[in-house]
Amino acid sequence: MTIAYDGTNYVGWQMQPNGTAVEEVINKTLSELLGEEIIIAGASRTDSGVHALGNVAVFDTDTRIPADKISYALNRVLPRDIVISESHEVTGDFHPRHADCVKTYEYNILNSNHPNPMLWRYSHFVYLPLDTEAMKAGAEFLVGEHDFASFCSAHAQTKTTVRTVYSLEVEENTENIRGMHLADGQKLITIRISGNGFLYNMVRIIAGTLIRVGHHMYPPEHVKEILEACDRTVSGPKAPAQGLTLLGIRYYT
Repeated sequence: MTIAYDGTNYVGWQMQPNGTAVEEVINKTLSELLGEEIIIAGASRTDSGVHALGNVAVFDTDTRIPADKISYALNRVLPRDIVISESHEVTGDFHPRHADCVKTYEYNILNSNHPNPMLWRYSHFVYLPLDTEAMKAGAEFLVGEHDFASFCSAHAQTKTTVRTVYSLEVEENTENIRGMHLADGQKLITIRISGNGFLYNMVRIIAGTLIRVGHHMYPPEHVKEILEACDRTVSGPKAPAQGLTLLGIRYYT
């Protein structure tokens, strides 16, 4: 299944003791729909407040409902902030977290004198002016295969902190975002990153670091020094969750 959700009201993808998780809602709804216990396996364990347009999950079932109709049946009973945008059958050995893929995330920053009530769920509001060109220059140092230990939250459980970033773009828009109009004097800065995988909080720490570059707290070249230090304490702060969206996951065939 390809899954889109507004993460505002959830503690993240993965089940937690302190609130409702996205996978918890889907498990419960699927189990009731199919009349059997269903436990889905998701591709990306997005954090509390993070959104998705293209997360991926799989499950085993004995149902006779055609695979491509599961999405329609589920969307009738799921809450409005979770939508199954596609469903189809895969081979029994496919696992969305272990298969080779390209993941793409987007981090949105509303740079304006005043907040925009239409965007507060999906962007991080920054009052001080940001230099988009400086952010672009800093982002270039992160493209390629590197050790991203400086951009990984402490205590992350991972065998290696080496990852490959295929592209990292910083775009400025003064007109609209996904069809929503921006007020005069407002601009939306979008950080879009694609890679073979991401460390815990990696995209949000990159966003927080590039915001500091945009504020001229760091020169663009300092991003290279941060990367080479392999030390979380030298990078910028973790940007807030609501600005982050998992756009999609493309698997190699």
